[in-house]
Amino acid sequence: MAKKLLICTLLLSSGLISAQRASEAGVILDNDLYTSTVNDKYYTNGVELFYRYLNKKSNEKINKQITEFRIGQYIYNPETVKADDIYVNDRPFAGYLFGRVGIHTYYQDESVLKLNFQAGYVGQNALGEEIQELFHNTFGYVAVHGWQHQIHNALALQLNGFYSKKINALSNQNIDLHAVGELNAGTVNNGISVGLLSRISLKKLLPVYNSNLYNASLNSNPQVYKDEQEFYFYIAPYLNYQAYDATIQGSMFNDNSPVTFDLVPFRFNGEAGFKYRKNNWNLSYVFVYRGKELKNNVVEGYFYGSIGIGYILN
Repeated sequence: MAKKLLICTLLLSSGLISAQRASEAGVILDNDLYTSTVNDKYYTNGVELFYRYLNKKSNEKINKQITEFRIGQYIYNPETVKADDIYVNDRPFAGYLFGRVGIHTYYQDESVLKLNFQAGYVGQNALGEEIQELFHNTFGYVAVHGWQHQIHNALALQLNGFYSKKINALSNQNIDLHAVGELNAGTVNNGISVGLLSRISLKKLLPVYNSNLYNASLNSNPQVYKDEQEFYFYIAPYLNYQAYDATIQGSMFNDNSPVTFDLVPFRFNGEAGFKYRKNNWNLSYVFVYRGKELKNNVVEGYFYGSIGIGYILN
């Protein structure tokens, strides 16, 4: 197990070397139970631990730059967890375990560029079966059957790019609008998303480079955390084109997974939620919707909740 987590551990521990800088640590918890007690399917659970720190400015056009490290695990199920029969697996069982490092740049004009690299595993090495069984046994949920049909092992190497541009003509002190785009390329997920994002607040919005919207709360002056706070609602509809997904199609280098499906190329995704910051705390709750992702007559769109908790360490 130590070998399976080696990359993730190294990425996280290397970030701790810079602990003397302005930094933040926290967790993101995804689960369909955060939106419904009866909705338990497809993307069923996710956990991410993160650590980020503030870099020195390198350009007058840049307000700040942040380095971020994450380790995480995503777990996917069919519609039912009573899936010993391979024919009721309308979506493959799959786990995805990864470590990620990213450089996130926040510009003076409130545009944002994020570049991330991920490495890890899809398949048995991702420990999806073990973690889900532990969770269900601990909290008394029904036993899970069908992991013998899960996606087989595949090495995960991923590049991710995200860009956001504020549309000044349609923004004011309490409402703003941003054009956003995201590109994924690698051995797990290939696709692109484009959409719009809007923040809505009863108070004057903080500039994006100081807001927790894109995780930019860090500041070299600790007094800022006491002087600034924010609470806003945001909504973000996206159009997503997916070219490849290893958790549905299996490894791109072989076809030995017992359950796989073709993708629905274009789908609608969206999210809406609340984000809050006061003093050193960053808190969020997000409702996430994902459109139908694969081709069969049973699968439909699904939704889940995401809870974020972060604490600024300086």
